[in-house]
Amino acid sequence: MASVFWDSQGVIIVDYLEQGKTITGDYYASLLMKLRDAVKDKSRGKLRNGVLLLHDNAPSHSSRVAVESAKQCGFELLPHPSYLPDLAPSDFYLFPKLKENICGQVFGSDDDVMTAVDTWLHDQDRVFYEHGLKQLEKRWQNELMFTLIM
Repeated sequence: MASVFWDSQGVIIVDYLEQGKTITGDYYASLLMKLRDAVKDKSRGKLRNGVLLLHDNAPSHSSRVAVESAKQCGFELLPHPSYLPDLAPSDFYLFPKLKENICGQVFGSDDDVMTAVDTWLHDQDRVFYEHGLKQLEKRWQNELMFTLIM
């Protein structure tokens, strides 16, 4: 399983979970710490200006330890309504496009899959990632309209 953290500039970090393991709150909290360090290294000043984090409502993401880790990292957690499972840009934009690209390919090992994924993610230009976040903005506005109508 791949966890991909990205912004309008591109990929920040990719983490691959060992086969047979599950993402727990503690594991996700450690990923958030790695994310903070990567943001510090790649985007000077971004932490000081504020980082908005949107992830789905998976139990590992909403666990006490993960939420506390996000706060310690200085991330602002955006709300993710439980009735909108595909609000996270990775779910509606990044992963479907990645799947289109690698669909039908035969890989000899997990390492070959990870290499193909890493290559594809890093081959996408800034416009690709900006477009994904613009799609989020549209979805977010549609969600607000839907909520106001109800």
